[in-house]
Amino acid sequence: MEVDMDVNTFRYNGTQKLIYTNNSPDTLDRVFYHMYFNAFQPGSEMDMRLQRIEDPDQRMYTDGKSRIAELNPDEIGYLRASELKQDGSPVGNQLEGTVLVVDLNNPILPGGQSAFEMVFEGQVPVQIRRSGRNNSEGVALSMSQWYPKMAEYDFEGWHADPYIAREFHGVWGDFDVKLTLDREYVVGGTGYLQNPQEVGHGYEAPGSKVKSPRGKTLTWHFKAPMVHDFMWGADPDYIHDTLPMEDGPVLHFYYKNDPEILENWKNLQPKTAEAMEFFSNNIGPYPYEQYSVVQGGDGGMEYAMSTLITGGRDFGPLVSVMVHEMAHSWFQHVLATNEARHEWMDEGFTSFISSLCKNQIMNQQLENPFRNSYMGYYSLAASRREQPQSTHADRYSYNSGYGISAYDKGAVFLAQLGYVIGQDKLMQTLRRYYRDFQFKHPTPNDFIRSAEKVSGMELEWYLLDWTQTTNTIDYGIRAVEADGNRTRVRLERIGLMPMPVDLLVVFQDGTQKVYYLPLRMMRGEKENPYLSVQWEVMPDWPWAQQEYSLLIDVPMEQIRGVLIDPSQLMADTNPENNGWMAE
Repeated sequence: MEVDMDVNTFRYNGTQKLIYTNNSPDTLDRVFYHMYFNAFQPGSEMDMRLQRIEDPDQRMYTDGKSRIAELNPDEIGYLRASELKQDGSPVGNQLEGTVLVVDLNNPILPGGQSAFEMVFEGQVPVQIRRSGRNNSEGVALSMSQWYPKMAEYDFEGWHADPYIAREFHGVWGDFDVKLTLDREYVVGGTGYLQNPQEVGHGYEAPGSKVKSPRGKTLTWHFKAPMVHDFMWGADPDYIHDTLPMEDGPVLHFYYKNDPEILENWKNLQPKTAEAMEFFSNNIGPYPYEQYSVVQGGDGGMEYAMSTLITGGRDFGPLVSVMVHEMAHSWFQHVLATNEARHEWMDEGFTSFISSLCKNQIMNQQLENPFRNSYMGYYSLAASRREQPQSTHADRYSYNSGYGISAYDKGAVFLAQLGYVIGQDKLMQTLRRYYRDFQFKHPTPNDFIRSAEKVSGMELEWYLLDWTQTTNTIDYGIRAVEADGNRTRVRLERIGLMPMPVDLLVVFQDGTQKVYYLPLRMMRGEKENPYLSVQWEVMPDWPWAQQEYSLLIDVPMEQIRGVLIDPSQLMADTNPENNGWMAE
């Protein structure tokens, strides 16, 4: 792509040449492009949804009104194709909101290729959500979802979702992008800069001379191999710092020259290196040679090789948003699950690993780093507003329901899986999943198969109940009673979702023992996770059997207490019936 940006009008013109390879077994007679900026217009589907949902996103809704509905013509976003050719010949196309429908002159056969050439024009909207101009922190350009982007076609067909709310899916490709804009602006984001000697701004090697062409503009030339998105931020007041990592990528930082944030952004840099090392060790090697942290947008959002984050934060929240968005580099930008269909696999997995990372690099020393995720899930389960996680990201009845389901319940999916198969097996599963499915758009089934291969257990039941239903977990202690010189503990399954049960028994002399009740349909057992506590494996508990009777070979007066799940990693929605204490 070659793009000219007018920083005064915020309008841009561009050309795009795209070589598309049909890697599917199907013949394609049409293709689709995402034209995301058209969402930021009064009357768009995003605007309509914002006005009608009960709990609209408050970043996009102020004073009881949709911010999109209030945009003037010179404030809206738009993206239009003025010319489009397939293999050199004009091809018919129709713009339908945020999707361009292209009826092909010549179908693309399986394994075949076609070249598409487009001339396009756009206008950057006033910053409403993620992308835009002149955001609240004064960043001039946050350029995400800004270019005509080919939709993904896979075994489920085309994924040409309109831009209504939040999530994205894309095709991997090798990007070669030239951006021309005012020479005073500093640009950073996705891709490797090809002409540092021309643009200067701290990119040139120490001691070298900048060979910048004369004129009012500069052209920034970037290449980004094997990515499915391309983002850039630009501002005349950006400071640009770099931090080369030993045996790792070069980290880039772009932030406003604002005295109030300088110290935090300097201190953020070594924490970014620590996070990069943590994720590479615990998920798998980061595959690119650089990563950029760019101030801009709103909140935080992940992009290929980079992130946009708001920068005017206290240090802790600044580290937190950086960690979360960086973690997406693995789950959204290397694995790249379709987050419109399976948003919990991206947001939830990212939340899980981010909690572990922050616990380490910020020395939080939390016994359960996922506690907030569990509390969020419990509130959703009690709200009677929960929808299955298999719900499309745009189809949730409530924004709050989407958020908790994607982030919190998604994180609990992994934390609780560690309870089922063992924490060591969980971390092995993450590493195997990443190794086996990077650059392959994996599905939930792919992940659970990885977990089965690592653990040796059957886990289809776990994936089904947790993600495709709203069944809840509720196990209880029904009674603890004397049975001659022994003690009988009667347990019951109250909720519909099955789980194995760890039952802790504390004796009057202070010793402890965990009785492990495997779930029969798991067809396997985890190893003892409580290394200092005695562990005994009991007969399996079949799901259809609602009660389980455990006979302990000690008199009742020798037992001080009984507790279901001492790890607190099983998401039991009613903890009130999980414990028993001797009177």
